[in-house]
Amino acid sequence: MSPSPASASTDAQFLQIQDVVKDFSGYKAVNHVSLDIAKGEIFALLGSSGCGKTTLLRMLAGFETPTSGRIILNGQDLAGLPPYERPLNMMFQSYALFPHLTVWDNIAFGLRRDGLPKDEVAARVDAMLKLVQLGKFAKRKPHQLSGGQQQRVALARSLAKQPQMLLLDEPLGALDKKLREQTQIELVNIIEQVGVTCVMVTHDQEEAMTMASRVAVMSEGRFLQVGSPSEIYETPQTRFVADFIGNVNLMEGTLDEDYADHVIIGCEDCKHFVGHGITGTEGMPVTVALRPEKIHLSRHKPADDFNAVQGTIEEMSYFGSFTVYRVKLASGAMLKVSQANTVRQRDDELTWGDTVWAHWSRSAHVVLTQ
Repeated sequence: MSPSPASASTDAQFLQIQDVVKDFSGYKAVNHVSLDIAKGEIFALLGSSGCGKTTLLRMLAGFETPTSGRIILNGQDLAGLPPYERPLNMMFQSYALFPHLTVWDNIAFGLRRDGLPKDEVAARVDAMLKLVQLGKFAKRKPHQLSGGQQQRVALARSLAKQPQMLLLDEPLGALDKKLREQTQIELVNIIEQVGVTCVMVTHDQEEAMTMASRVAVMSEGRFLQVGSPSEIYETPQTRFVADFIGNVNLMEGTLDEDYADHVIIGCEDCKHFVGHGITGTEGMPVTVALRPEKIHLSRHKPADDFNAVQGTIEEMSYFGSFTVYRVKLASGAMLKVSQANTVRQRDDELTWGDTVWAHWSRSAHVVLTQ
């Protein structure tokens, strides 16, 4: 049976953030932000320190009060509701586990405070331990667990109360890189199994891209772009977003020729043929954003005069699965190129000091006007 239009609309607008402002003595930490988050979605607020993402999360949790605007969760206006009365739970970076309690008792703590019957508490705790695969660690104390295991205990405790929404504040910040990468997948799988709606805050773009179905890039209290990880990465709308997400080459240029199906942009070192039109006027300044992995290197000049530039390999960094080259162009600018290492050894290996041609397809770049 398919959902009614009304319920489908409610699911799509499960969380509504409507023109929310948070003003600290004249400084707008959150500046007229609006957003709808769907039921069951994992949504990431991504940005550098001080951009307003944590302040927005704290307003959702009830630890801060909006200066103006509304926050509505599943049709309920959260204005005036203290944190403990909100149908959501927040998991902090520090995990905030009780060191003197066992894993089992840490998960049971909130349920007992809510006065649930003993048998229901036991059933929920056992279900959570099974969900996070920590059943055999139930009698251990937090200090007897690894960082990843502590993180799963904190998640189990947050989910045990069956919140409508889960808030994650830098959830994996305390873990080392390898464990963080492993735990990202585990965390997403657990959240999706439960079906809870999740809003997470992170400054780690890789974490946001791996875990979230949609991402909002924040800067100076505003959303610069909201979209899926692939939309944010492949079609950034501003220089800030292009530069903040992943690695990118940004080339300043001028819109030389403007057609409905393509444009030609002149930059200091080369001419770009972009295989789609843009909204602009000839002669206007633009920025071409080109990801390093979209560029190919060769010793010979390509047939196409567009989208190609000659330079010298100044630096190389070998990362195992790929190598990053920094190619110095005639203007002195550096072009970063990332090439996958698909074979163990190449007969014609590129190295420091080699003169090379960098070239890319007509659909590889993005033209930015702001």
